[in-house]
Amino acid sequence: MVRLSLSIALAAVLGAARPATAQDVVRLGNLKFAHYGAVSYMKQACGKFGLEVQEIVFPKGIDIFPAIVKGEVDLAASAADAAIANRAGGGQVYVVAGFAKGGARLVAATGSNIKTVAELKGKKVGVARGGAQELLLLAELSKAGLTWADRPGKDVQIVYLPFADLNQALMQKQVDAMCQSEPQSSQAINKGFGLEILKPYDTPLGEPVRVLVMTEKLYREKPQVAQKVMDCFVAATRKFVDDRKFAQDYVVNEMFKGQITADDYLDAMSNAAFTYDVTPEHIQTTTDLMVKYGVGKLQKPPRATDWVKLDLLRKAKADVGVR
Repeated sequence: MVRLSLSIALAAVLGAARPATAQDVVRLGNLKFAHYGAVSYMKQACGKFGLEVQEIVFPKGIDIFPAIVKGEVDLAASAADAAIANRAGGGQVYVVAGFAKGGARLVAATGSNIKTVAELKGKKVGVARGGAQELLLLAELSKAGLTWADRPGKDVQIVYLPFADLNQALMQKQVDAMCQSEPQSSQAINKGFGLEILKPYDTPLGEPVRVLVMTEKLYREKPQVAQKVMDCFVAATRKFVDDRKFAQDYVVNEMFKGQITADDYLDAMSNAAFTYDVTPEHIQTTTDLMVKYGVGKLQKPPRATDWVKLDLLRKAKADVGVR
């Protein structure tokens, strides 16, 4: 009887030493932009959903997808263009939500006297390859009747640079203008070496929607974990939408470690918005324009309805009453 009592007591002690519930680990690929803040916040918000989100910050969106192929990333924040190019190349990912819209500007170098897209003729324009900004730029050039190439000989010479190098190139007049994301485009204006030409949303693409993509493996093989991911995403986004001061403090101090100011953030978010939603129609329009302009060199353009999966998002929103 004593031995049995000791065994029960030992089992109770060992049981208490174990965590009540093991957390599922999800690896998140993200980028360092103001409007990616709610996705970044998931690593802090997801603990109460039984998730440990490990954020991996990449220098540009097209770097995330090779990591997905290698099995190093389960979830990623991405421009729709990069996700479409990956899917067209056989990538096994689904679009499961939209997380931000807008977030780009066409900015001219101070002193260049460029005020319209048409005045880019004969100029060099910097942009990052594979992001929403590239497609927005090409759509604007097409609308203005301009031709382009990444070498001399067309109306506009495109200079492909990483996001992190575009502002420096504009400041040093290595390019005459740039199509840049936020908050970097706002910083160029606030620091006096850039002037806004326009927010490039007046083409068939409209405001670009950044998308949350999930591996097919996570979606299909771990549906309960996938749903928890989406529940957390909705909660994190709702926090940012409802508490703008919290969102500002998180992006300025946590994401950028004070490298941008509160004014930079506010200017950036005057040109962007956190959201939950994306539609198959927007993804299809983006795909069609990529084909038209040769962005991503899509061999087999994917049909949006085959890989935009919004069932998890609908349930997560319904559970907390988000419209």
